[in-house]
Amino acid sequence: MANDAVVTRIVDVAVRDRAAQSLRRAGARLPSFAELADPSSIPQSRVAALRSADPDRPDPANLFRVHWHNDRSRTGFAATPPHLVLPPELTGVRSPILVGLGCFFPMIAAHKVLAAYGCLIPHLVTGRFDPARQKAVWPSTGNYCRGGIAISRILGCRGIAVLPAGMSEERFEWLHAWVTHPEDIIRTPGSESNVKEIYDKCAELARDPDNLVLNQFAEFGNYVAHYTCTGPALARTFEAFEAQHSGCRLAAFIAGSGSAGTLAAGDYLKEKVGARIVAVEASECPTLLRNGFGEHNIQGIGDKHVPYIHNVMNTDLVVGVSDRNVAALDLLFNSETGLAYLSDRRRIGAEVIGELRYLGLSAIANVVAAIKTAKRLDLGDEDVLITVATDSAALYGSERRKFLAATYPNGFDSVNAGEIFGQHLLGAADNDVLELTHDERSRIFNLGYFTWVEQQGVPLGEFERRRSQGFWRGLRQVVSAWDGLIAEFNASAGFGEGCDAGLRGALPPH
Repeated sequence: MANDAVVTRIVDVAVRDRAAQSLRRAGARLPSFAELADPSSIPQSRVAALRSADPDRPDPANLFRVHWHNDRSRTGFAATPPHLVLPPELTGVRSPILVGLGCFFPMIAAHKVLAAYGCLIPHLVTGRFDPARQKAVWPSTGNYCRGGIAISRILGCRGIAVLPAGMSEERFEWLHAWVTHPEDIIRTPGSESNVKEIYDKCAELARDPDNLVLNQFAEFGNYVAHYTCTGPALARTFEAFEAQHSGCRLAAFIAGSGSAGTLAAGDYLKEKVGARIVAVEASECPTLLRNGFGEHNIQGIGDKHVPYIHNVMNTDLVVGVSDRNVAALDLLFNSETGLAYLSDRRRIGAEVIGELRYLGLSAIANVVAAIKTAKRLDLGDEDVLITVATDSAALYGSERRKFLAATYPNGFDSVNAGEIFGQHLLGAADNDVLELTHDERSRIFNLGYFTWVEQQGVPLGEFERRRSQGFWRGLRQVVSAWDGLIAEFNASAGFGEGCDAGLRGALPPH
């Protein structure tokens, strides 16, 4: 499984050529990872095609929007990726917190479409996936499988979404509108914490050779896509902030453990500017913190295992956040009463208040974890923290209504809003924060043995080689080979735009 994820040669030329012709018929030229990392290099003809492409439809042109540089209208490109700056008046800590906003990605309004692209494309261009014959299976707790279905629709192949039955209603509504066959939505038992049940179903589906399981927790394409694209986008975001606030430094990058793909951006930021890497998980299920288990509802950070693509030995802190904190803040940020309290009583600026709706549940968890990190490390106003919002609050209205009915059956008022602000923002404690020593990193790494070697059958030598940072440095180099294969694939499909003039100069060099 792990070896297949880093294949850098064509395995079956006939399959590759059939796939290329299939995409030619669909009009789907593939962007390279370099183009997604720096949209100024996208050919002008492709940029022109975007002007008439609906960002919420499975239009092949939208492949060239699978990056962080979409502007807030989602129709053009932005030099600095859209982001939110959370001030001390809101967070209660002196350190500015920058949040990259994933809701401006196309089709699913979440950055997981980038992970889906990163996982499938290496299989496609090496002749290991035939879209005319095979189905792409997307195991997920919600957003990744939506991204996979969107990519599948563009490529003209069937996609199968495998996700827990307890995920938000909005996820399933989107899936029902996008899948080509209703049976391609498979609900597994449980909710956010039930990842093994997803794996068990995928093992069953994998017995059919016409199914390709693209496990985001183990596909190195997920890691490579985020290192190559998300890392530089966040670096650009910080540089734009630094240009206005001289003397600051990037102290840490914070992201939910999830599939661990996004944490690869931390490897980039650590290598380039020395930022610490903070992995976030639910306190109710403290797998990384204490080899623990449990249930929670911070949708987007599946757990009870250590993802295969998590570079554990390079992670600096683990922070646990309670799902009750997250649900309460989601209500505060997305109710008239809560927003009025923040504006009238806390004097939070209208610009910040107007953009809190861009924070989904996992994003709020990341923000709380950033606050806890600032408190634990005693960071000051020159220490900048950066994180991401995978999706927005739009996906969680049903969950918000459930929390409101269960917690405030007599109504939610300004006193309740003040209690939430005081308890979950100003009063956020630095509990469930673990600064990782070598021994702690080794403990977490070793915990992955039980999932990947015992349950999933990864050879022990393959599992062990990931301890070394040399492995991860080598892995990051495969992107150039994959981009070469993408160019060959596009040529085989009859797309000869590699030399077209791009938008060079539209974005500053990085």
